[in-house]
Amino acid sequence: MDTNALPAFYSQLCTAFEQTLNDHPNEIRRLFHGRGRRWPGLEQLTADWLDGQLLVSLFREPEPAFLTGLNTLLQALTKQDAWQQSGARALLLQHRSREGSPVDVLWGTLEPRPQVREQGLRYQLELGRNQNHGLFLDMRLGRRWVRQQAEGKRVLNLFAYTCGFSVAALEGGAEQVVNLDMARAALSRGRDNHRLNHHDLGKVTFLGHELFKSWGKVRKLGPYDLIIIDPPSFQKGSFALTQDYHKILRRLPELLTDNGQVLACVNDPDIPSRFLIDNMAEQAPALRFVERLDNPPEFADIDPEAGLKALVFGSDANQQPLGQPQIS
Repeated sequence: MDTNALPAFYSQLCTAFEQTLNDHPNEIRRLFHGRGRRWPGLEQLTADWLDGQLLVSLFREPEPAFLTGLNTLLQALTKQDAWQQSGARALLLQHRSREGSPVDVLWGTLEPRPQVREQGLRYQLELGRNQNHGLFLDMRLGRRWVRQQAEGKRVLNLFAYTCGFSVAALEGGAEQVVNLDMARAALSRGRDNHRLNHHDLGKVTFLGHELFKSWGKVRKLGPYDLIIIDPPSFQKGSFALTQDYHKILRRLPELLTDNGQVLACVNDPDIPSRFLIDNMAEQAPALRFVERLDNPPEFADIDPEAGLKALVFGSDANQQPLGQPQIS
């Protein structure tokens, strides 16, 4: 990280902060995405506006001079009129490379369990305990797509985490959603997210199981009109993307309705869209690639294939003949 690049960070942060307050005053948003590598020397730095709390994250331990300069600029932000008029409650600095990903409170008071809003829906976050707070902001348009597609459908949400896709699906009118994740604590927060949005929990199933040991239970609750696959790149002892993704794809024909859709995702910068397209063609050839969903503009990357890849596939029975789809 380059101390000389910090003025560029401060300028971008101030601009994005004011724009977010003007355009989306009550929404959760990324304000600075250094990991998109558009600002040399700031690749390990991000900033998120969490509806009243600004969370700045360092993904690598910086030199002392960089950390001192960063703290100075962040304190200067709190003196700006926009900050003082924003209703901000806390300014936080998370050290993701340190053990336990500790959070320093630079200004205000940490609210460890804030309720935030995205596209009119409410979500419960947890700050100061884990690397991730409970909602992946780069998937905002994916959640919007699911909400638009979900009416009257049975939905399977694999690697559900805190059930953001499930919340979007229920809000969109899904008939039933099945969430599967081996982290039961995350699913418990998923229940909280549904309750925050006054959803009928009778339409939601939570399976706290390891996927590869639960195909029978998953199949019994199907078939599904929409299947969402959004795995981690690596989960110790249970999932490795390049080794295990194809095992999920080969099961899709027995889980999906004739007119079903699949949203398959990869968020590893080293794995391109073609990985999903080629594996789907091999493992579930009846499913054709339809489109790649856009990522939010604030997550722009110098290489689009390095960012989130969220690809839609559909069965031949549900589609008109297509030309060659675009993957970016």
